[in-house]
Amino acid sequence: MKSMPVEKKKVPKIVYALLFSFAVIMIISFTVGRDIYEGRSQTLTSFSLIHFSGYLFFLLMPVEMAYVYYLTWYDPKILVWFAIVTAVVAQYIDYLIGYSISSRSVMRLVSEKRLLRAEKYIRRYGNLTIFFFNFLPLSSPIIALAAGILNYNLRDLFIFSIMGLFLKYLLLSLAAGWFV
Repeated sequence: MKSMPVEKKKVPKIVYALLFSFAVIMIISFTVGRDIYEGRSQTLTSFSLIHFSGYLFFLLMPVEMAYVYYLTWYDPKILVWFAIVTAVVAQYIDYLIGYSISSRSVMRLVSEKRLLRAEKYIRRYGNLTIFFFNFLPLSSPIIALAAGILNYNLRDLFIFSIMGLFLKYLLLSLAAGWFV
């Protein structure tokens, strides 16, 4: 008697969305939430963890809002450098994931449409894509992931990411200073 092939059950995307949402809530709760509950000001550690997490391709977090929020406690010169370092480290991880894992596996976590669009922009505009996706509040982690899949020049990824991030956080610091 022939054995029937075992069908793999597909995990609905809502399960992934719930797991990622849970991860975001836990990160915020254990950093910002803990600082608030203990009655102390926000720490650079909590900012770094939130900012780093926001630049991983599978977590969506409002990193620009977090940056402006933390400006009430820290000098922009310090916060800009923490923001750039944590973003670049997270984007390096995104790049390595794209570089080392098959694109089919990545598409299970990220929609195929978003990934193909990111690849199209990188192929068409190259370094300008990396710069603008880091400068504007767009999904730069997806761009880093796609850059890894395309074996894009890592040095160019870092240079144009840092330039875009620096300009973004410099302008956010100036804008926040005008309103405070």
